[in-house]
Amino acid sequence: MESLVIGVIASLGAGLATVIGALPVLLPINLTQRVQGIMLGFGGGVMLAATSFSLILPGTEAAIAQGYSQANAALIMVAGILLGGLFLQLAHRFMPHEHFFKGKESCHGNNLKRIWLFIAAITIHNFPEGLAVGVNFGNNNITDGIPLALGIGLQNIPEGLVVALSLVAEKYSAGYAVWISLLTGLVEPIGGLIGAGVVSIANFVLPWAMAFAAGAMLFVISDEIIPESHRKGLEKEGTIGVMIGFVVMMFLDIALG
Repeated sequence: MESLVIGVIASLGAGLATVIGALPVLLPINLTQRVQGIMLGFGGGVMLAATSFSLILPGTEAAIAQGYSQANAALIMVAGILLGGLFLQLAHRFMPHEHFFKGKESCHGNNLKRIWLFIAAITIHNFPEGLAVGVNFGNNNITDGIPLALGIGLQNIPEGLVVALSLVAEKYSAGYAVWISLLTGLVEPIGGLIGAGVVSIANFVLPWAMAFAAGAMLFVISDEIIPESHRKGLEKEGTIGVMIGFVVMMFLDIALG
């Protein structure tokens, strides 16, 4: 029960970083699209490193510790990653949403307000992040869980700002944009609760849960963040952001974990 509570609190803290990032829209500043591209890339780099160092590697070690051979542990990681990617693909296919730059997806003529499409996009994006944090803490693995929660929270700050800026650009008030950023961040503790709950109840699920979360995050990185950061000629800015985000998260994992 204690690990469950810690996992939810940690994922909540990471999720609330979105509203911290959104706060600058209340100030008279104007971030260029180049800066936004770097920020999106940074988030992708953090998630990529978290997938590798905080999910796949410890998930493999957990499987081996449970008695699986190295080959079977690798197969568990492969299967779990593919399942996580499939889950996000189905979510993308059946849940109308809107990207930051690309626009609407899976709307099928639906005239949903753009505000709800943005919320849906961030919901799809944030759930696997919360799941990943919850899975780590659900195994009482605070050593690995803390840098992951810090890293996810760190990448949520620029993400929250980009979300708020996008909403302000759609003529929503700055205060309303901050409020929506807060709501989207609250998706993460839901994922954290599910991840921590499943692992704390059935510890043998840990390698699968880690691989699943890794696959979901990889899907988000490849399908959402990197393409978004590369749009409108922002390839170099996005790549710079990815590399900076990756080394920052790698440092957190190695230094703190």
